[in-house]
Amino acid sequence: MAFYDLIVIGSGVLGTFHAYHAARMGKRVLILEKDSRPLGATVRNFGQVVPSGLGGRWFDYGRRSLEIYASIQREWDLGIQPDGSVYVASDEDELRLIHELYDRRQNQDYACELLTASQTLARYPALRPEYVRGALFFPQEVSVESAYLMDRLLQYLQTKYAVTYLTGSPVIDCQSNYSGAVVTRADRQRFQARQVLICSGSEFRLLFPDVFVDSGLIVSKLQMMRTVPMPEISLPGNVLTGLTIRRYEAFSECPSYAGLQTPEALAELKKWGIHLLFKQAPDGSIIIGDSHEYAPALQADTLGYETKDYINHLILQEAARIVQFPLDRIARTWAGYYAQTEQEVFEYEIDPHIRILTGIGGKGMTSSAGYAEENVAKLREVLA
Repeated sequence: MAFYDLIVIGSGVLGTFHAYHAARMGKRVLILEKDSRPLGATVRNFGQVVPSGLGGRWFDYGRRSLEIYASIQREWDLGIQPDGSVYVASDEDELRLIHELYDRRQNQDYACELLTASQTLARYPALRPEYVRGALFFPQEVSVESAYLMDRLLQYLQTKYAVTYLTGSPVIDCQSNYSGAVVTRADRQRFQARQVLICSGSEFRLLFPDVFVDSGLIVSKLQMMRTVPMPEISLPGNVLTGLTIRRYEAFSECPSYAGLQTPEALAELKKWGIHLLFKQAPDGSIIIGDSHEYAPALQADTLGYETKDYINHLILQEAARIVQFPLDRIARTWAGYYAQTEQEVFEYEIDPHIRILTGIGGKGMTSSAGYAEENVAKLREVLA
């Protein structure tokens, strides 16, 4: 039986960054991934690293995550695109909110810039002039190609820190013993560690069904689309729009948010949790989305695995109000699923040697690196 200081179950961004921080402490780390590579929420998202939209401690974790991404990028290419994030306001209410968030972020010494309508259109000529009232730009934020980033990050951990990464390794049992915990793979191979972290989304139900039943986890289903490559279009960085301003946590902390009303024209979009995001990939293709449908984790199958044409129609209809590039050149559509909880993240200690960390929701790509750093620091004595 092989021995490690830390075993991480699940190689999504949350689990992988816990492995990263433990490896930097000089610990022996094993990551077990049931599939051939990460296939869940980590690689089905926009790849936007946007601390600006988060509130509370998650904003702080996101700021730290930007520093961690930059540190790794300096020595190992993760495909980071440092083109910033912009929130585009389409009416007076949204314009007021971006001014209020600007004041908050200035007070927090987080770089940002208010743009007039003409300045916004000069930087983002693909936007429709009639939509743009002004914008809030965050220059230090980045975008990534999620699948590429994860492949590169996992290669980095194996190359620099000798982290052991085993794919095709579904875990069927995890139990503590006198000196730590023993993890059993489907082929009956066993591994032991001082600490086991289960970061496998809602799939921990297979290991600890009783905990799962009482977890209160909710699964969110998101629909997204990607166009064919359109290198003739310039849409740099993370482009977030009026519906995002009306949705994101950071804006809900602003003074005027409490009086914000939903215009009748946006009611159907709000019903499906739609807010418009755009991100252009290095090949010129543009990701467009997204929507949000919810179900208790115990009933996640009711969300279905197909995409709904009606939701995609609503997304593209709203996109047509915002951008002036062709929206009928869609190469593919997909649904992403992530676990979330009203408690911000699901943290559960089975015993001193086994912990479940999941349900980080849509904050994973932005905040996992900083959040994991804090968690691993708390485990220093256990891993010693």
